[in-house]
Amino acid sequence: MTGPEVERRIALLIDADNAPASKIDVILAEVARHGVANVRRAYGDWKSSHLKPWEATLHTYAIRPIQQFAYSRGKNASDMAMVIDAMDLLYARTVEGFAIVSSDADFTPLVMRLLTDGMKVYGFGERKTPEPFVNACSQFTYVEGLVQPSADASGADDPVLRPSDSKKLRSDTRLVQMLRNAVDAASGDDGWANLGGVGSQIGNQASFDPRNHGYRKLSDLIDATELFEVKRQNQMVLVRDKRKSGR
Repeated sequence: MTGPEVERRIALLIDADNAPASKIDVILAEVARHGVANVRRAYGDWKSSHLKPWEATLHTYAIRPIQQFAYSRGKNASDMAMVIDAMDLLYARTVEGFAIVSSDADFTPLVMRLLTDGMKVYGFGERKTPEPFVNACSQFTYVEGLVQPSADASGADDPVLRPSDSKKLRSDTRLVQMLRNAVDAASGDDGWANLGGVGSQIGNQASFDPRNHGYRKLSDLIDATELFEVKRQNQMVLVRDKRKSGR
């Protein structure tokens, strides 16, 4: 990642009613890969016992709690407060990207509006998150796929993180088509494509994170599909669709 990318200013907006406090440390670590979270806000009715787990987290990670009372029984007013703040930040031009933490599809129109202005939008939510919100983001990551640093050392077998097998991956028509399109678009006359170029093409096509399929890296996921040849040369990884290998 280049210097300018690292310094991208990102607004971290958390829908505390629909996000787990236990995952905020790994979410912040992930946001740090894309830039600096210079705005950190969490929205909710902080008088509710439901948000008790968030109290210590807010202080530890310097997240500003935004109080939002529920004006109607059974209605969550935090969504509207988040949208208003996001638009204020957009017009103020004080950030270059947004990280939205929620499993609520109601934020889909907001994401689409931010993208229209050229903003990168990184979404984080649980696997129950509806597809429209997932697909709208520049990149969406399921929080179950973000592992605590100590989890790897425990040796525990986490079923959520277990990689999908080749057969299951190949049965995912959308995934296969996306990978093949990206490799084809990034390839030269010989059919070989640089993995970095493939990743860029995928980023332009759709919201994507290999960890959502149980793989830490794109190269591991491509390997697992068994649909592509993979060649490693020093620090470079090249990929070619096996259907073109005979040409």
